[in-house]
Amino acid sequence: MAAGKSGNCKMLEPFKPPPSKRSRKERNRGKLPGSTPASEVMDQEIWKEFPEDLFEAVIARLPIATFFRFRSVCRKWNSLLESQSFSHYCAEIPQANPWFYTITHENMNVGAMYDPSTKKWHHPTISFLPAKMIALPVASVGGLVCFLDIGHRNFYVCNPLTQSFKELPARSVKVWSRVAVGMTLNGNSTNEGYKILWVGCDGEYEVYDSVKNSWSRPGSMPSNIKLPLSLNFRSQAISIDSTLYFMQSDPEGIVSYNMVSGVWKQFIIPAPIHLSDHTLAECEGRIMLVGLLTKNAATCVCIWELQKMTLLWKEVDRMPNIWCLEFYGKHVRMSCLGNKGLFMLSLRSRQMNRLVTYNVMSREWMKVPGCVLPRGRKRQWIACGTAFHPCLTATA
Repeated sequence: MAAGKSGNCKMLEPFKPPPSKRSRKERNRGKLPGSTPASEVMDQEIWKEFPEDLFEAVIARLPIATFFRFRSVCRKWNSLLESQSFSHYCAEIPQANPWFYTITHENMNVGAMYDPSTKKWHHPTISFLPAKMIALPVASVGGLVCFLDIGHRNFYVCNPLTQSFKELPARSVKVWSRVAVGMTLNGNSTNEGYKILWVGCDGEYEVYDSVKNSWSRPGSMPSNIKLPLSLNFRSQAISIDSTLYFMQSDPEGIVSYNMVSGVWKQFIIPAPIHLSDHTLAECEGRIMLVGLLTKNAATCVCIWELQKMTLLWKEVDRMPNIWCLEFYGKHVRMSCLGNKGLFMLSLRSRQMNRLVTYNVMSREWMKVPGCVLPRGRKRQWIACGTAFHPCLTATA
C-alpha cells in the first residue's frame, strides 16, 4: 500500500462490553440505614418555605379532576375550598369548556356529569336532595345548577362539584303548571349573588334574589306581548350578560327579560323550514339555534346564528354528511343537553342512541362515550341535562 494512502486507514479499537446495570442492593451498598441524600433534605427545606399564595395559585390551575384527587392528601389541601385567597385565584382563571350535568332515564334521581376535556363520565351523589324526589336540572350559572322538582313546586340550587346546596323558599305564586327557568349572576361570580326567573305560559313570573333569599314579582307582562306565551319547553333559556332569552313558537321568535331593568321584549323571528327539535344556544354573546333539518327521508343537525340587523337565522354549520347517513330513513329525535359554546346533543331513535358535542369556535364535532354507571355494563339513556362551567368556589 502506498505511503500516501495510509492516513485513510482507521485503527480498530478493542471491543468494550456495555456497562452492566447494577442491582438495587449493590447501588445501596455502603449507604447507612436511614441516611438521606443532601439533595432530598434541601428539597424538603425548599417546600417547607414555599410561599402560601404561590402554592394556592398553582393548585387553582390544576384540572378539576386532579384537584379532587389532591384534596385527599392532607387536611390543609382539603380546606382550600374555604380559603378566600384561593377563591380569588380561581376567579382569575379563564373559564374552560363547560361540563354537562345530565339525568338518565334509568336513574332519574341520580345525576351523571361529563367532562369533555378528559372524555369521562362522573357520577356524583347529591345527598341533600329529598329522597325519592325527581329533580331536573333546568338552568345554570357561575358553576351552580338550578333544579326543579318534576311537580314544578320546589327549586334547589347546588354546586355539583362541592355539594354546596340550598333549597329555595316557597314561591309566592302557586303555579303548578310547567314553567321556563333562567339564571344570571349579579356580578362576576356567585360571591355577589345570583338571580333566578321562572315564567309560565299565562304570563305569570317571579324573580329570586339570592342576596335577599326571597322571591319577588317585579311587575306584569307588558300588553304588547301576546298571551298565552307559547314557550318552547324543549329549549332551555340562554343568558347573555343580564338578559335571559326564551324561545316561543306562536308567534315564532324569542322573548327576552332583562334582570336589571325588568323589561320584557318580544322578537318575531321566523324559523327555518323543515326544522324540528330546535333549541336556543349561545357563544360569546351570539345567539345560536340548533335543530334537526328533515327533508324526505334525510335528516341532518344544523347550526344557525341570529343576524342582529335582519333578525333572521343564517346557517353557519352542519353535521358531517357521513354521520348523517346513520339517520337516513329513521325517525330521529334530538335533545340539546348543553348550550353554552360547547353543545351536547342527544340523538335517538328505536335503533340508535348517540351523544355528540359541537364546539362553536373550532367547529368540531366529537362523539361522546356512552354513559355507564360504576360497576355497570348497560349504557344509560340520557333524559335531560344542562351545561355548567365547573367552579370550585361557587356557593349556593
